[in-house]
Amino acid sequence: MLDPISLSAVSAVTTVLGAVGSGMANEAGKWAWESTGGFVRRIAGREVPAPTTPGELDDVARLMADRFRRDPALAASWTAFAARMSGGVPGAGRPVAFGSGQHSLPASTRFFTDRKEALKALDREASRRADGTPRLALVHGAEGMGTSALAVHWGAQQAGRFPDGQLHTDLGASSGPEGLREPGSVLRELLRQLGVPAEEMPTSAGRLGEFFRNCVADRKLLIILDHALSAAQVRPLLTSAPAVFTIVVARNPFPGLDAVRVPVGPLADKDAVRLLTKLLDKPALAEARAVLPSVLARCGGSPYALRAAAPRLTVPMSGRPADGDPVRGAAEDSYRLLDPETARLYRLMAVRAWPAIDSAAAAHVTGSTTEEAAAQLERLAEVLLLECDTTADGHARYHYRAAVRRHAEAVAVQEDGIAGCSAAMARTLARYVDLSTSAAHQALPESWRVPAPTATHGVRSYASRGEALDSLIAEAGNLVQAVHCAEESGDPQSAVRICRSLWPLQLKAGHHEMLLPALRIGARLADAHWPGTAEAGALHAQLAHSLTELRRWEEAETEALAAARAEEASGHRRGHASATEFLGLLRLRQWRWTEAHACFDEAGAVLDAMLPTDEGTADVPRAQALLERHRGRALRGEGRFEEAREHLDAALRYFRANGDTYNTARTLTDLAETWLDTSETRSARPLIEQAITMLGGQSAEYHVAYLRGMRERCAAEERRDTD
Repeated sequence: MLDPISLSAVSAVTTVLGAVGSGMANEAGKWAWESTGGFVRRIAGREVPAPTTPGELDDVARLMADRFRRDPALAASWTAFAARMSGGVPGAGRPVAFGSGQHSLPASTRFFTDRKEALKALDREASRRADGTPRLALVHGAEGMGTSALAVHWGAQQAGRFPDGQLHTDLGASSGPEGLREPGSVLRELLRQLGVPAEEMPTSAGRLGEFFRNCVADRKLLIILDHALSAAQVRPLLTSAPAVFTIVVARNPFPGLDAVRVPVGPLADKDAVRLLTKLLDKPALAEARAVLPSVLARCGGSPYALRAAAPRLTVPMSGRPADGDPVRGAAEDSYRLLDPETARLYRLMAVRAWPAIDSAAAAHVTGSTTEEAAAQLERLAEVLLLECDTTADGHARYHYRAAVRRHAEAVAVQEDGIAGCSAAMARTLARYVDLSTSAAHQALPESWRVPAPTATHGVRSYASRGEALDSLIAEAGNLVQAVHCAEESGDPQSAVRICRSLWPLQLKAGHHEMLLPALRIGARLADAHWPGTAEAGALHAQLAHSLTELRRWEEAETEALAAARAEEASGHRRGHASATEFLGLLRLRQWRWTEAHACFDEAGAVLDAMLPTDEGTADVPRAQALLERHRGRALRGEGRFEEAREHLDAALRYFRANGDTYNTARTLTDLAETWLDTSETRSARPLIEQAITMLGGQSAEYHVAYLRGMRERCAAEERRDTD
């Protein structure tokens, strides 16, 4: 039977492994994970693979319990280590602190008519006694009936009920052809609206859901999930938190969701007339009395169609649209009144479901100037053929309603023909190739992984790396859509070039769930058209990186090995070394220290064989220094501390000599960790102080917080030694 210390230590195993494993999105979390793995190895007396499932975590806990039973001193040592991890890593055994969430609902419509029963139904569900089941309503109705407007309007009226935030996300705003957003991508968006930094979010989708539910457990929140397509899409986003009310907005009342159903049907004629009166005025409505019956018939009680019809109320209308869809009918009526160039833009931009359209993209589609395209987009928004979204930096971006885009696409096929539609799509695709390669090159100009810009003239020049990265972030959805577009239109070269240009997004901004489908396409196309080339190797390496960050390690290993094979076959030594190094880094995540060390040695041998004429030769000294650091990390995991310090010291000398502040601070942290592993705090503390000083003013908050936790551990151990 375990003594109390051992029981406490076993509990700490499961708590710390689970929590530290969840918090690997920032550098400090990755350090904590490696440190934990090394500690587990030393207690177990052998290499223990990193747990990836609850069952594997329990196996590690049982193994540790057996060791604690034999040696209570090990239990006490683990308990002290676990306390340091819990205090120094975001999310490790403690709740993440964040402020009140945003009130991020779209603007409510000014003129809202009827819907009293629907509003009362939402009131009842929001205020019912908490019973452990989710407060959940499913607002459903045909497109254009005002389902989203109803949810937003109710939320605007109830702001005081939800002081911790009103969150809104569009589940239908997918950048891929399948129309579904990854749950992980949606959860990250909701967490950002809550004020949780990306660095504190877990990397795996499974842990992300638990993290989200913990964050909202005691919050008074409204969450609107707009344009939902299925119960399966919604379930990972639900919580039973008593003060969280979730409103799901959908076209149809799909099964499998235990929610209060709130139907939204057509407006009665009297309510439709009331809405038109608010939009215009009584005299204007009186002048249109003769055509009013035909307007009401054609609009079919749709608030969208009525709003679109209001400015042209005196224009005769010919009954209901042929297919009975009032939204399509409204689009047809508005389209007929457009000037030819604006009508052409309306048609051709709809050939593909671009998530966000700006004037630059529109200009490429029609061959107009950016200024002309901007005016045309504004005109389309005025007549409700486009929806306008103003970004945080004040730029206007647009999107179609689904039914309106279907109308525009159909008209494009009819009026422009397949050839005209294909040409428009090719022009848009070329624009995104130019944009992505130019922005990626300016965001990471020193990276050999980023392809050279496609165009040298007519592309934007960015004031800084950060501005270039921001441009890639803003266009991420369109770039993923462009990759799908390139694959479907038989243009693998464009797909691969865009995918190669996603590297800065992966490295600096994450977005792994969003980018993963595009990277899979890129790797598949590279294998099909350019097997055994550096291009294929690069795409497999990028895919391996995102899979690793998402903790999908088996898939990541497959891709890393494929990258190494392709780079070796192509004779691209720099790429071969990088892919092998990456496999070693994956092994570090998996706590496979010996294999990791072997990978770093293999990568070093490839670098040693590079010729002066090889691509990336200038990068070799820095690459060798990084491998020295990685060797030190692997040796530390094996418990070979003296050898680890020798390699880390070699890396440190290079980084210091070359003014690489970032990697100097990282290596100092690694060195300090090796001293703390053997409780030599007096050797660790000066290294920690140097790293903290070096990182001052460099936006390295998580790294500095981790270092301060190490410093506190040093002080605590020194106090204990003197007592």
